[in-house]
Amino acid sequence: MSSLDFPWLTAIITFPLVAAVAVPFIPDKDGKTIRWYSLGAGLLDFAFMIYAFWHSYDFQNSNFQLIEKYPWVPQIGLDWAVAVDGLSMPLVILTGLINTLAIFAAWRVTKKPRLFYGLILLMYSAQLGVFMAQDLLFFFLMWEVELVPVYLLISIWGGPKRRYAATKFILYTAAASIFILVAGFAMAFSGETITFDMMALGMKQYPQSLEILAYTCFLVAFGVKLPIFPLHTWLPDAHGEASTTGSMILAGVLLKMGGYALIRFNMEMLPDAHVYFAPVLAVLGIVNIIYGAFCAFGQTNLKRRLAYSSIAHMGFVLVGIASYTELGISGAMLQMVSHGLIAATLFFLSGATYERTHTLMMDKMGGIAKVMPKVFALFTAGSMASLALPGMSGFVGELMVFLGIASTNVYSSSFKVVVILLSAVGIIITPIYLLSILRQVFYGQKNESFHLDIIGPDLRPRELFIAACLFLPIVGIGLYPKMATQMYDVKTVEVAKHTRGALPIIAHNKPYDLLYSSKLRTPKLEDSQVASLINAVK
Repeated sequence: MSSLDFPWLTAIITFPLVAAVAVPFIPDKDGKTIRWYSLGAGLLDFAFMIYAFWHSYDFQNSNFQLIEKYPWVPQIGLDWAVAVDGLSMPLVILTGLINTLAIFAAWRVTKKPRLFYGLILLMYSAQLGVFMAQDLLFFFLMWEVELVPVYLLISIWGGPKRRYAATKFILYTAAASIFILVAGFAMAFSGETITFDMMALGMKQYPQSLEILAYTCFLVAFGVKLPIFPLHTWLPDAHGEASTTGSMILAGVLLKMGGYALIRFNMEMLPDAHVYFAPVLAVLGIVNIIYGAFCAFGQTNLKRRLAYSSIAHMGFVLVGIASYTELGISGAMLQMVSHGLIAATLFFLSGATYERTHTLMMDKMGGIAKVMPKVFALFTAGSMASLALPGMSGFVGELMVFLGIASTNVYSSSFKVVVILLSAVGIIITPIYLLSILRQVFYGQKNESFHLDIIGPDLRPRELFIAACLFLPIVGIGLYPKMATQMYDVKTVEVAKHTRGALPIIAHNKPYDLLYSSKLRTPKLEDSQVASLINAVK
């Protein structure tokens, strides 16, 4: 069997699941064997990904690759259908890296280690399934399976208010999942054929009212996960109470599931409805950027401040998705990858700080750079990456989004100016609240009740290795962005072209005259062609 014939994607998804099932049967007394076993499973699965994509994935092909499809529950039309393309492959690699490092970061977990590592591996498998799924029911199943480990990880290994945070998380995300089913079944049963195959769903022609309804449902469901204001309130609580491992995976992977699904479902499958909603996404992106930045500045809890920072950074993903340009959509993809790395780094360092100081309240800390210079140096570097310092991956992603929205000819000049100026406000506030963390935690005036002499040792070699593995791609992408963009550029060009193809129909009806450009450059069509296209949409 050649490497092209081997079911790589099925193996990559099921390997962590099988490893999780085997955890209860591994002889272990103090948890050491289990953690080495879990780390080995994560590393081996990550190696599978790299090998499969290196040998069997064509970066110049925008179509789905490594396609695998097997009947699973044919009575309800559920197939095990998986594939990857430029949108999913980079996020699969990000998932493998973050989860493997998160397992390594949980080295000191002693409470119920079997359950802890088993849940991490189960969640790892479900996340991979979300990014690779090509059957709507299979996608929904993986989306739901992923919720249970997150809930248990927060409620068992979280902080003092962990049960409240975990309950809020599961209520928000489970309720939002209902909208996926509503939209999915409406699309599946539309037309003459009933199908849950996502590629077939993307080629169907839907009535305009149905397409707008489905787009709205998906926007709510994925907006909770991204998160979009005002569906975001679960995130600060979840981050504030989650363990270091939980926060790394929440920020590094889970939020990206929402951004990925918006592009995959809302843009690719429902391009006509996207024309109506794109200005709304741009406005919501601005709200996320400004609201998240101001709320972050007002937090005294270190992890809650970083959580609101994540909300602000995800606003740039929305603006990029709304831009209609290859550059803007590419910037949204890069922003997701970049933020996943940067946020995982900052939450990991926050966890390392908490282990030594036993507090996350910044007003109770101060002057700890003297006793933890390595944490201080790495936290400073991570903050610089988060505030988009040139040479770091955050700068490239945000710059591409700005250039994408500025260069589009779809929106009116006044709308673009407002979007750019208000987004810039968030960029101005970001350095303020990030540098404020450094000032209060590492510089600042020493709190007399805070005994620096009892703080544990600085970062250990294991922790330095984890930080180095995260910083290497952050700096690498910042200095040479093509190492990331070449994985998806061909696909983002196709997505932008696909969504712009709906503009001639909608522009003929001239919606949102104040937002869309009156000089919108679209291919000239004969009146008979325009009429037929409009009728097809209706």
